[in-house]
Amino acid sequence: MAEGGRSRARTWAAELDAARRRAGLAWPYGLVARASRLRDLLSAWALAEVAPGRLLPWLAVAFGFGIAVYFTAEREPAVWAPMALAAASVAVAVLARRRAVGFPLALGFAAIACGFAVATLQATRLSHPVLSRVAANATLSGFVEAREQRERSDRIVVRIHRFEAPRITDRLERVRVSVRKGTAPAVGSFVELRAYLSPPLQPLRPGGYDFARDMYFQGIGASGYALGAIRTVPAPAAAVPPWDLSYDAAIDGFRESVNSRIRAILPGDRGAIASALITGKRDAITAAVNEAMYISSLGHVLSISGYHMAVVAGIVFFVIRALLALSPSLAIRRPIKKWAAAGALVAAAFYLVLSGAAVATQRSFIMTAIVLIGVMADRPAITFRTLTLAALAVLLIAPQALVHPSFQMSFAATLALVAAYQHGLPKSVFGAADRDSSVGARAALWGGREIAGLVLVSVVAGFATTLYAAYHFHRLAPYGVIANLLAMPLVSTVVMPMGILGTVTMPFGFDAPFWRLMGLGIDWMIGVATWVSSLPGAVGRIHAFGIGPLLLGTAALLMICLLRTRLRWSGVALALAACLWAAATPRPDILVSADGQTAALRGADGRLTVLASGRDSFAVKAWLAADGDDRGDKDVSLKGGVRCDPIGCIGTLREGRLASYVHAVEAFAEDCSRAAVVISPRQSQTACAALLLDRTELNGQSAIALRWAGNRFERTDARPPGYERPWARRVPDTAEAAVTPARPVSRDATPREEDREAGD
Repeated sequence: MAEGGRSRARTWAAELDAARRRAGLAWPYGLVARASRLRDLLSAWALAEVAPGRLLPWLAVAFGFGIAVYFTAEREPAVWAPMALAAASVAVAVLARRRAVGFPLALGFAAIACGFAVATLQATRLSHPVLSRVAANATLSGFVEAREQRERSDRIVVRIHRFEAPRITDRLERVRVSVRKGTAPAVGSFVELRAYLSPPLQPLRPGGYDFARDMYFQGIGASGYALGAIRTVPAPAAAVPPWDLSYDAAIDGFRESVNSRIRAILPGDRGAIASALITGKRDAITAAVNEAMYISSLGHVLSISGYHMAVVAGIVFFVIRALLALSPSLAIRRPIKKWAAAGALVAAAFYLVLSGAAVATQRSFIMTAIVLIGVMADRPAITFRTLTLAALAVLLIAPQALVHPSFQMSFAATLALVAAYQHGLPKSVFGAADRDSSVGARAALWGGREIAGLVLVSVVAGFATTLYAAYHFHRLAPYGVIANLLAMPLVSTVVMPMGILGTVTMPFGFDAPFWRLMGLGIDWMIGVATWVSSLPGAVGRIHAFGIGPLLLGTAALLMICLLRTRLRWSGVALALAACLWAAATPRPDILVSADGQTAALRGADGRLTVLASGRDSFAVKAWLAADGDDRGDKDVSLKGGVRCDPIGCIGTLREGRLASYVHAVEAFAEDCSRAAVVISPRQSQTACAALLLDRTELNGQSAIALRWAGNRFERTDARPPGYERPWARRVPDTAEAAVTPARPVSRDATPREEDREAGD
């Protein structure tokens, strides 16, 4: 393998020299019009881009692309097929290792095949039953594996020991249940309760977030809410607790004790945010403050990610090294820098456990660990190689993270920052490569260069994550740089250091002063967030667009960041094309929920009008957000232009056509002759001249979007016919499922707020 690598390097060098000679060795500013010189120049650039060592980051890209391909399949692949493909492609890559062109191509295809295989294996490994229809009165018992304290309620995950529900044959393994505030049992408890459970929520619109897929990879087969009291009882002899339950209970108990102590010193949002930064328990933050934090682009502070891990590791590194340097003999004779890195690694691991080890935190720890290990091994820290290893590690452990907003935004921002450093961003942002002090340690020494660096970092990370924020959350933060410039210096110099000191001194009982100082910094941060979110145009809303612009924008980001020659500027053209494509995406004229209980149409004013909302406004909120509409689901204008009577409603589309929503079967005959579209959760018994979306068409299987295309409606299903994945199995008896009475369910499968992190 070593001889093969040297042979490829020599071949590449010879080809590059020949291309440079053909190109005239210099920029042909005046000769680019000549096709032959331009071809030679492009050839030289291309050869430079595939130089030995340059293609390593693209392996992670190819691996991730293979995972993305897995998630686009409409049916679950057979396990043996991707495994065989991966093995064959790796064998071909090994055989082609001496070929200058064939080896990179074969290796890239092998990485794609391996990514596809790893995702398939993960889905198979986590295979578990998923509830197929509503269980309105389920009786269950089991062990509490996790609990969350929220603003208005609590939530627990129960590993099922016994499950009974009328007409339900699914043998569920885990369910997530919302309970009354303050009644969540401790992790490790054995509980009995009755609950209203529903299948994991499918996408609310075509192209929308797939809640069911997210819950499947969390091992959860249903969600709902408790009916009545929860009883904590001794576990029966036949109930075998999970092997890791004792560990989970101990960690949760420790996190809860820290959380309780912080909340006792700092009441309200100050304590909730302080606890979020230390323990990862962030659900008690009030909705108003939470919204202000994300509108102002400070929401990334609430999610323990790269920034927090870097600050913790950097401060510990600085303190340990400074203390060891007090002894001249140690400083001269011993590798105190490596000792400090080892201590910082231990501190980062402790912070990972204390914070709950969310996916974003795991990614951050892996990145930090690679950097610290690099310090101990005398290797450069801020490199594409570090980022590549971190990405591969995360995707190997949790390939499903690729489709999660947290992963996409985190790595987009980190990639852009590393690229900026590699391409010559002022070293005052990161520190010169030969300086010994770490980024997190120098964050406490603020001056003009550091503030300028903060602005540059905010701009770079903001641009890198803009497309992903727009795709997932349909809004931008125009004043994000201002908010970060005002708040982050105090967060770095007061909030996080005081939090670390409070945690360290808590066992000794001297932590209260540090929590109070931390609270003062948090007050400033909340004030900045509130002020920025109140500025005119603080919420930059954008309507939803498809996966195409996102992929094109991702390709643009990769080209700008990973390419070393002037070819990288071609990524700017791709980025502009992605933005234009996203802006030009047509919006649907009609949206219908999977159960047919909720429907909306686009009126003459170009805004959505609710034709029927059922008992659950969750879909309406999601549709308004995806439409870039700032109205709430209770806004009276949402019913403008809709005329209703006891048997149905009629609304006017922007082209002047009528859309009907039928409540009673006797309305079908008249509305089918008048309207262009008839929607109903009931089944029509008569022929209909209009486009009919009744119970037969809906079946509770997929949300539907309609768009008028000249002379007909184009239909798009959130889950196309024939789509069947482990998280989206077809309901065996659709007729029975369709008549199941709908009840408002606690929507606890929504993307967590940590998904909105800016990815620092």
